[in-house]
Amino acid sequence: MIPEKTTKALGIRVDNVSKLYYPAKQEPVEALRPVQLDIEPGAFVAIIGPSGCGKSTLLNLMAGFEKPTAGALYAGDQRIVDPDPDRGMVFQQYALFPWLTVRENVAFGLRLAGVGSDERNARADEYLELVGLKDFAQAMPSALSGGMKQRAALARAFCTDSSIILMDEPFGALDALTRGFLQQELLRIWQDNRKTVVLVTHSVEEALFLANRVIVMTHRPGRIKRDEPIELSYPRDPMSESFRKLEHSILSDLQEELHAAQGIVATGSTN
Repeated sequence: MIPEKTTKALGIRVDNVSKLYYPAKQEPVEALRPVQLDIEPGAFVAIIGPSGCGKSTLLNLMAGFEKPTAGALYAGDQRIVDPDPDRGMVFQQYALFPWLTVRENVAFGLRLAGVGSDERNARADEYLELVGLKDFAQAMPSALSGGMKQRAALARAFCTDSSIILMDEPFGALDALTRGFLQQELLRIWQDNRKTVVLVTHSVEEALFLANRVIVMTHRPGRIKRDEPIELSYPRDPMSESFRKLEHSILSDLQEELHAAQGIVATGSTN
């Protein structure tokens, strides 16, 4: 059994946040136009939108990797100003330390938190078993396939008992079979742990399969175009009429934004 958890899920509040970048010797780039968003504790929220719309920027602001130009973000009652172990991050490219074993990678956050070796190894082994990697605990990351590395990254994110898990296109580089398997694994772990999960994805089907709320963003500068609660029961059938109807509706919104972005490019406008 996984050791008893001590951390409860926290909500996230994005309070009128905007973000500008200032490239050298170029005009400022407006990545996000004021965004207001409240995510309840324990929710699974997917953020989708056209390429370059500011999805990853918003996620990085939630993580504390970047600072807003205006506005503020909060995890629970605490303002987000820097990265924090209480907000775990899963990247597309795994971000495993190649010089550490799989178990040491999964337990790394616990080590930083000062957890003793016996306890952190026990917790790491439990989560490795949960994602089917216990037999690879002593292996180096170079011995793992891409899908196995991402399973290790998932185990690490949940093992640290973070209140919030942030995920940036975690399955985008994987083949369809592996991606489907890991989606199932992620959903199972979330249902068991009920952490707050925020997933950035380009896939409407993935968003609808996993999340209980989907945020659709506009083309850059990113704003919230649609905030859709997903009331389909789990497990979800992507071939069902209700699933396909909702998928078509959201795809239509995205197509509208794509056309709008192309119109901006064609006219040379920045507004």
